[in-house]
Formats: sequence, structure tokens, C-alpha cells
Amino acid sequence: MVTALITVYAKGNLVMRYLLRRIGFYAVAAWVSLTVNFFLPRMMPGDPASAIFARFQGKLRPEEIESLRKAYGLSDAPLLTQFGQYLSSIFHGDFGISINFFPVKVTSVIATGLIWTLLLAGSATIFSFVLGNLLGIFGAWRRGGLVDSVLPPLLIFIGAFPYFFVAMLALYFLGFKQNLFPLRHAYSDSLSPGWNMAFALSVLKHMTLPALCIVGTSIGGWMLGMRNTMVGVLAEDYITMAQAKGIAQRRIMFNYAARNALLPSITSFGMALGFVLSGSLLTEIVFSYPGLGYLLLQAVRNLDYPLMQGLFLMITFAVLGANLLVDMVYVWLDPRIRAR
Repeated sequence: MVTALITVYAKGNLVMRYLLRRIGFYAVAAWVSLTVNFFLPRMMPGDPASAIFARFQGKLRPEEIESLRKAYGLSDAPLLTQFGQYLSSIFHGDFGISINFFPVKVTSVIATGLIWTLLLAGSATIFSFVLGNLLGIFGAWRRGGLVDSVLPPLLIFIGAFPYFFVAMLALYFLGFKQNLFPLRHAYSDSLSPGWNMAFALSVLKHMTLPALCIVGTSIGGWMLGMRNTMVGVLAEDYITMAQAKGIAQRRIMFNYAARNALLPSITSFGMALGFVLSGSLLTEIVFSYPGLGYLLLQAVRNLDYPLMQGLFLMITFAVLGANLLVDMVYVWLDPRIRAR
């Protein structure tokens, strides 16, 4: 009993040490991201303030320009002083005021786009990951069957085309020609956002076609990756031993083979999930979908520096957070990690 408790305690310490090392690494990466996000725009040629106020073409008086500079958080103070103010604002959740959506705060603009991006790109990524890996598992388990012979080349052929090309084809044939799906936006212009069935159905109808484009171009990669890893795992000795012991085939397929074959896919899924917050930029542009990718394009076009900084920082933190989550899942899936 005492020996068992000591063993559990030792394993717990190893897991905690591993997780603390990973958290420390991501904390350093987050600090570097904060620093680069501040200094990079300020190292670009030209003056952001001049670019912003050039659109007013000399119509503003000096005192009005000074008021706008304060509102946008533009300052002539030394860089280190600005950096301190920047860090203070970030830790208080204040990313400034959007130039393109003045006088709305950057956090409000991002929050609006985040909802639509999570709904579209988030649900499509999760769906393609789950379905693609399941197809890969069944394809490897029954090599030479219908799933293994037909789907991989077909899905890889579709996935070879870029998002925007597939999106434009789908929009033209299924939206414009056949009128099966709406052509643009996230819901009907005749509806106001609200918690009612009409609005929910409109949102679902508008997101179906762009979601299908994302799933169609990404599912082949998930399936092929899982299928190839699964084939290698099925050749391992412990799979042969499990079959010799008469363990149920379903249990061998999922608990023994798929669980170990899933590890590389989990890493890729963590990266994909992190980049979901950048939005499916080209797909959102084609469908005029009001997600974060579409907002990022507008920010670049309109030189909206506060919004650009807010979006870049959020995307970076999302990727780091997703990878930290993957590291935690790895501890549960792969016991070898706990011994490091």
C-alpha cells in the first residue's frame, strides 16, 4: 500500500514538473509576442499618426489632431515609456479604440467578429477533425476496402485546391446558379440578431456553404494523416498480442491502435484550433462573412493599427493556449510523457 502511494506521488510530481516546464516556455513565448507586437509596427517606415490623419486632408485644426492622437493612444513619448503604458493597458484589457470603427473599442470589435469566427471556422475545424480521423481509422483497419480505396484520393484531390477557389466555385454553382444557399453575410439583411428560430435558421443557412468549403478542403489531410499513422501502429507487436488474446476487435481498434495513432493528429489539431481565431480569411472574404479574418483585412486596408495589434496578439495567444492544451492532453494520452 505504501509503495503504491509513493509510486503515485512520484508520477504526480513528474507530471507537474513537465506541465510547469511547458507553462514556463509558453509564458516566455507570450512575453516575446507582447514585445514584438508593440515594437514591430513602430519599426515600420513612416508615422502611423500621419497615415491616419492623411485621410482628413488638412481639414483638422492642430488642437483637433491632438485630441484625436490622445483618443487613439498615439504618443511622442520615449519608446520605453510607451511600452510601459502599452503593457499596463494590455493587462487591463484595453487595446485602444479602433480607427476604422471609431469610437468603438478594439475589444468590442474583436468580440463581435470572434462569435462569427468560432461559429464558422471553429465548428468546421472540429467537424473535419473528428470525421477525417474516424474515416482514417476505418480506412486503415479495413485496408483495401471501399473507404480506403475511394475516399483518400478523392478528398486529397479536393484539398489540393485553395480555399478561395473552392469557395468561389461553390458560391457560383450552388449559390448563384442553383440559388440553394445565400451569397453573402452571416444572416439575412431583413432580420435583426436575436434569440429566435427565424434568426437561428438564417444563420445556419448562411454558414452551411462556407463551412462545407472549409470541411471539404481540410478533411482529406486529417484522414490521410490518421490512416498512415494507424497503418504503422497496427504493425506493432502489442496489437498482435492483443489480437492473440482474443480482445474484442472494436476495443483493439479504438483503445489500442487509434489512441496511439491519434497523437500526431492531436498536435496538428492544436495548431489548427489556435489558428481558427485568425479566421478563414479567404473564405470569409468570398462570402463577406463578418469574422476575424474579414476584420483583419479591413484593419490592414484602413491602417487600423490598434485593431491590427489586438488581432495579432489574440491570434498569438490563441495558438499558445491551444498548444498548452495539447501538451496537457498528451500527458493523458501518452504515459511516456510522464516519465520525462
